[in-house]
Amino acid sequence: MWGHIWGFLYSNYFRFWLKWILRLLTGKCELQRVLGGAEAGARRALSMMSSFLIKSFTVLRNAVHVEEAEVEKCVRDIMKEKKIEQKDTGFKTNLHISLLQISGYKKLYLNVENLRKVPYNSENEEHEEQLIELWNLLMPYENLKARISKQWCDIGFQGDDPKTDFRGMGLLGLVNLVYFSKHYTSEARQILSRSNHPKLGYSYAIVGINLTEMAYSLLKNGALKAHLYNMVSGLPQMEHFHQFYCYLVYEFDKFWFEEEPESIMHFNQYREKFHEKIKGLLLDCNVVLTLQD
Repeated sequence: MWGHIWGFLYSNYFRFWLKWILRLLTGKCELQRVLGGAEAGARRALSMMSSFLIKSFTVLRNAVHVEEAEVEKCVRDIMKEKKIEQKDTGFKTNLHISLLQISGYKKLYLNVENLRKVPYNSENEEHEEQLIELWNLLMPYENLKARISKQWCDIGFQGDDPKTDFRGMGLLGLVNLVYFSKHYTSEARQILSRSNHPKLGYSYAIVGINLTEMAYSLLKNGALKAHLYNMVSGLPQMEHFHQFYCYLVYEFDKFWFEEEPESIMHFNQYREKFHEKIKGLLLDCNVVLTLQD
């Protein structure tokens, strides 16, 4: 009870006077102190998004939802309202970058979601080309004898036609698989080979699509904010989401063989254990989870 009373008194009375005293002593408003005192990246962006700042600062609350083209104007409006001199270029730069990161995260999620909603269509030539590209990247020395073929099981699909395996993640699942195979070809082939282990083997493509769902859910619930804010000094792009996916694929393979599950029947149990491990890593404000070329 006392905690609630203190919280009420602080937010409604004491905080105002504390801010006034600090501004008198430092000559800076709260937003200037936050952006100037926090390290670049996640610490700065997340500090700016703190509940007290957002709740008490209408212009800032609106600014985190703007498009990239409007960010510069928002920066000027915020500086004008808070009576911050335009010549304070350090503050202006920090605010501009943080707003790009925050609004860019929202835009990235929408782009990923839109791709996920696109169903795989075997009548779409571009979809088919990507699927064949995946085969050629992973199996360069073996020709695909037919579009509908048992050969698809060799790279970890469940049946004769891979399109049925993309239902949950749509085109996003295929795009992720192709991206990893194209940018980390040797690693992808090595992991595919390991996935055929007689005892510890797993379905490479199916697990890859499952990891797409993991990456997507972490993006959706905001867990990737610290990672992306540390990774990108500006707008996060689809490329950065794909890079995180590549990290998951590589690390899951290592995790699976280190854990040595009794059989693939225990996949969900170990998948959840891996998921919890990744969520724990993402709690670190300095986190960056990527593979290096």
